[in-house]
Amino acid sequence: MSDKEFPFTCEKQPASGALSVVVTNSPMGTAAGNEMLAAGGNAIDAAVAALLTLTVVEPMMVGIAGGGVSHIRLADGRHIVIDALSSAGAAMHPTMFAPVSDMPGQYMDTVDRRNLVGPSAVAVPGNLRGWCLMQEKYGKLPFADVVEPAIRAAARGFTVSHYLNGAIREHQADLAADPEIARLMLPGGNPAEPGSRMEMGAYAESLRLVQVEGAAALHGGALGEALVERLQTGGPEAGVLTLDDLVSYRAMEREAIFGTYRGHTIAGPPPPASSGVHVVEMLNILENFDVARMGFGSVQSLALLAETIRIAFEDRRAASGDPEFIEVPVERYTSKEYARACLERMNQTAVSGHAPYESRDTTHVTVADRDGNVVAATHTINGLFGARIMVPGTGIIPNNYMLNYDPRPGKAMSIAPGKRVPTSMAPMIVLKDGKPAFALGLPGGVRIFPSAMQAIVNLIDHGMDIQQAVEAPRLWTEGHHIELEPAYAPMEAALAAQGYEVRLVKTVGGGMNAIAFCEDGMKTGAACWRADGTVMAQSGGLARPGVRFHI
Repeated sequence: MSDKEFPFTCEKQPASGALSVVVTNSPMGTAAGNEMLAAGGNAIDAAVAALLTLTVVEPMMVGIAGGGVSHIRLADGRHIVIDALSSAGAAMHPTMFAPVSDMPGQYMDTVDRRNLVGPSAVAVPGNLRGWCLMQEKYGKLPFADVVEPAIRAAARGFTVSHYLNGAIREHQADLAADPEIARLMLPGGNPAEPGSRMEMGAYAESLRLVQVEGAAALHGGALGEALVERLQTGGPEAGVLTLDDLVSYRAMEREAIFGTYRGHTIAGPPPPASSGVHVVEMLNILENFDVARMGFGSVQSLALLAETIRIAFEDRRAASGDPEFIEVPVERYTSKEYARACLERMNQTAVSGHAPYESRDTTHVTVADRDGNVVAATHTINGLFGARIMVPGTGIIPNNYMLNYDPRPGKAMSIAPGKRVPTSMAPMIVLKDGKPAFALGLPGGVRIFPSAMQAIVNLIDHGMDIQQAVEAPRLWTEGHHIELEPAYAPMEAALAAQGYEVRLVKTVGGGMNAIAFCEDGMKTGAACWRADGTVMAQSGGLARPGVRFHI
């Protein structure tokens, strides 16, 4: 641990290994990734195995019928971003939902919640396509081996966590309205209790089909047919996703966004993701200040972070989204010159505007292997339990990504066929002298990329170790008010005296999972108190060639 003192106490301990590290938001997800590395796989195999297993043990957060972004740093130095974000189908159109209000708190709400719950809320999924693409191109193991831990978890069952139980309770009424998902999540009409056993036999069979057919099982095969059939109810709540939408969907390989900060290289995903652009933008702004001298958690430091985040959100509202539909001035936003110009916007009245909705309910995986491959991957089904329905006979919980589009026509994020959803997902990799120094990411909707930025500042400016950096308190703002986590509560009055509206919240964003890389080859993984984050590291290794014990 760092010998510096900070105004908070870490609740978890890191783990270090010379060979590999896996960090996910579930013990079984981490174990699945670790198993692949022990079997001779690489970080890509481990990440995909972990994510597939998380679709079982974190069913409220992620699934094969969801979407997300994976950031891969290969041992040869290449950065590849796998865009598996959900998109609008061919028959989806800008007037398919009826908004109920233009007020900020209800801006994304529609009549009968049709973009939130049920069949009409389901967009074209991308997760399975993305995972199969990255494992086929960059993994080492047979795909069937990578799916096996998830099948085992679903068939044999797993222990229900307090985290899962709390998620079920949060949306109990909606889950109870769908008999299929209620049968699993609400046995006997009550939320599955912490410590009880949950088995997913139908989902295990679906995964076995994926094991044989790959992404085609969902994107055109029997699982896709079952999904489309479930959505086509014939009623006003019916979905418009088609089998052709599933067949035609493609995950995309994109180039990462790069910037620099105090001698480090910052790498993140490009649009439709906001993080690569705006994390670099925020760090460029902060580079004009002596953040370290201000001290962690000081009023001056917090006010500077708040103003920097506010400016980033103003620019995000002005130009963000699918680059096939929206022009995003990447080079401008990520330039040092633009950051200097942004200094004139400090301490100005917030610009009004609405940011697109993004669910806080996501999962993140960070993996590093012995060969130098690194994966930071953030994936979701959008809201807790996605559309809050289950496809009969399959165990599949589809996404509710239609909620992320503006339900009005003529807007930058209006629905259009083929348009991918915007995202704040921030699977970030930081380099020093051309080598990985840190890799990190987290769940949390629009709070993700500002939280990732703060962790990077903690590491570089404040000299925190990786455990402190992920567990440190966070702040967040879009410009209207500032949210502070509990450890920052003592600063509420001082910030209020400067004119900020301050709100104290339990968490800003979700469980961050990170890995730090040392010059001697050791890797240290850390997970924070905000989720069931678990770290596993491997050291040791095989015997010397030609050596065996004999008498």
